[in-house]
Amino acid sequence: MNTRILAVAIAAMTAVGASHAMTKAEYDAAKDRIEATHKADKKACDAMKDNAKDVCEKEADGKQKIAKAELEQGYKPSADNQRKVQEAKADSAYEIAKEKCDDMKGDAEKSCKQSAKSTHDSAMKAAKGKA
Repeated sequence: MNTRILAVAIAAMTAVGASHAMTKAEYDAAKDRIEATHKADKKACDAMKDNAKDVCEKEADGKQKIAKAELEQGYKPSADNQRKVQEAKADSAYEIAKEKCDDMKGDAEKSCKQSAKSTHDSAMKAAKGKA
């Protein structure tokens, strides 16, 4: 299937899904699933060591933060909640990138963290419509 057609189909399904109001029960169930997934993701990190474990935990935390923001946007759609989704994605990517930089040393680590910060700042500006 053509990727353009697939993208249009996904956008259409998302628009249809966005128009469906989520009930409080659906919201609560989704919130519980997010928490259960987060707990399982964190538990999977326990088998890892050193910085790999730290990265895994940041990824699990980021995934949870994004899922919660997306849930809020699905439950109470608004421009503010959409901005929060974008900010959660930017924050998560930044935290993971910083943690991955810890595997480096010296100038490489410093450069890596500066790059992560710059990318985060740009993403936050875009989320706030200041790009």
